[in-house]
Amino acid sequence: MTPAVPALAERIRRAGEVAASHDVEVLLLTPGTDLRYLLGYGGASHERLTCLVLPAAGHLAPPAIVVPKLEAPGLAALPLAELGVEVLTWTDGEDPYRLVSDLAGGPTRMAVADSMPASHVFGLRDVFPDVAQTLAGPVLRELRMRKDAGEVAQLRAAGAAIDRVHARMAEFLMVGRTEAEVGEAITAAILDEGHTEAAFVVVGSGPHGASPHHDVSGRVIERGDVVVVDIGGPLPGGYNSDSTRTYAVGGEPPATIREAYAVLQDAQERSVAAVRPGVTAESVDTAAREPITEAGLGKNFVHRTGHGIGLDVHEEPYIVGGNPILLEPGMAFSVEPGVYLEGEWGARIEDIVVVTADGCERLNTRPRDLVVLPG
Repeated sequence: MTPAVPALAERIRRAGEVAASHDVEVLLLTPGTDLRYLLGYGGASHERLTCLVLPAAGHLAPPAIVVPKLEAPGLAALPLAELGVEVLTWTDGEDPYRLVSDLAGGPTRMAVADSMPASHVFGLRDVFPDVAQTLAGPVLRELRMRKDAGEVAQLRAAGAAIDRVHARMAEFLMVGRTEAEVGEAITAAILDEGHTEAAFVVVGSGPHGASPHHDVSGRVIERGDVVVVDIGGPLPGGYNSDSTRTYAVGGEPPATIREAYAVLQDAQERSVAAVRPGVTAESVDTAAREPITEAGLGKNFVHRTGHGIGLDVHEEPYIVGGNPILLEPGMAFSVEPGVYLEGEWGARIEDIVVVTADGCERLNTRPRDLVVLPG
């Protein structure tokens, strides 16, 4: 789903203004989520250069996109003419970097996409040997951090879709199944709920739950296992879901696990309650970390409290100690404290929240208790 032309036009205009405020004269953006944000173009970056040349505000040249002729049909559905974006094609044997150089004129400072392949970075360096290169991320994140109503609606739909998958977990998590078998069933459910892919499926059972970024394995789920399930992916519009819940399979967990989980659940609640405009990102991290530390589990909380989410699963703002950025309405991010006891078990609770005018909206609404499944 491509945003409406006025929304894209405003994004392009703002990108030019922010670039100018960063003393950047031109943005050079290859396919990736920044380009999708500005043009609605979800193509991939290949060895053949596709590059949006976007002058900063105050420069007379219009934006233009350089694209291989054989890939130009993929841009046909984009409203480039309405956006005032010129299309220049090139064929094999021609130098696309020289085309970019001609369009950019004689800048002294340019910003390239953070995800631009090194081969393209060096190709551009050859034609701009005396031009200072910086990253475009600091420019684009000022726009992308603050989601508009349409973006929030897509994130809300993604959150509801992944909640429906978690609601079916009793169908998937069973004693005697391997993590990989459970992951395969979850992947099918994620696709059934309208995601274009399962970007990640973590099924961390028993001791594997103590590895926050465990994937799946051949380990067989045993009765009494605590299992961390972290799942998500993009809807057709490109905006992502991401939600983690922790389950006990086949019976009540020991009291020690229940007690530690109660601390974690309280920490997650306190962290969400701390979210509102004007507070710092690090203060939300502190709100989660303090009760876990007070309970003697601080060393078992080994990652930041959250990450921004949108067209990328991980983007600004990051909810972590040392990040003084002030939260603003429209910022969307995860709140996901965890506790991990190496070799034993782990647990994490993750919701996506959006900052509102006076607090935040949770986009995930499934129960946050340690859910006991029959197994």
